[in-house]
Amino acid sequence: MTYLCPMYRKSVFLITFLLLALSPLFAQNWRENMKNLIYSPRYFGPNAFPLPELRSGLTTTQVLIELRGEYHHYTGDKTKDYLLRFLYPIVKGKASIEFFFIFKEAYHMTPAMRDERHTDGLTSPIPYAGDVVLTSSYQLLDKKKYLPDIMLNIGLKTASGGRVVDARFTDAASYWADLTFGGNLFSYPHSSLRLQAMGGFYCWMTNDLVHRQNDAILYGIGFTAHHRLISFSTDLSGIYGYKDNGDRPIHLRNALSGEYRHNVLTLRFTYGIGDRLYDTYSVSYAYTF
Repeated sequence: MTYLCPMYRKSVFLITFLLLALSPLFAQNWRENMKNLIYSPRYFGPNAFPLPELRSGLTTTQVLIELRGEYHHYTGDKTKDYLLRFLYPIVKGKASIEFFFIFKEAYHMTPAMRDERHTDGLTSPIPYAGDVVLTSSYQLLDKKKYLPDIMLNIGLKTASGGRVVDARFTDAASYWADLTFGGNLFSYPHSSLRLQAMGGFYCWMTNDLVHRQNDAILYGIGFTAHHRLISFSTDLSGIYGYKDNGDRPIHLRNALSGEYRHNVLTLRFTYGIGDRLYDTYSVSYAYTF
């Protein structure tokens, strides 16, 4: 057995005692930080408050499976994530459901961003995943002369995301509902230009003991152009919260897609405005059947 001198044994004992004594203080520190988190898009990661995509106003007739990689850039926060999306028509052209899940996310924040958001660390010490998002869509009106196509969308974000201590996900539910309108400005055999818009409400739970929920107006307007197997869409969408505490993000979203048989490759770029601090670049592959 190795012999430890009395002074060395005392040093080991003292260090162990100090670590055990101070560990509750460290734990208390990050718990106190969590009380100071501001539950709004400006002060959380880029995926904490998912904004519904602006659709055409028509429910899907095809099953779709999509794998997407994203990079979100901001001066104080660089984030990468991978997500899986599944779209399924319950009744073709009448009702559909959508499943959306970020299965891996990684980030690196600057010390200034960590302090502004009252978070614990600059990067995650453990792997973590994001929220599960469920959406159902219902066709209310379609193929009526002189009237737009109208679709009702209802969405729910579950409290399943990780690293709330670093303001990555809220660990609280969000829900929304909107009406999406769409109509062709012109249509030819191989080309078309479509105008679409949405309006509704968006709500999420907060850590405010007085106002447990923040409510916002959900809005968006955009165009989609098709030519043979190529399509391009652009829209300006966002939410307008009533607290004005960083709850008014605007997304200028652009997507270029190419389709070959059942394969769809899409490049996306989102420019952040107002309380949307990030610019997002993404590439995805989808298969339809």
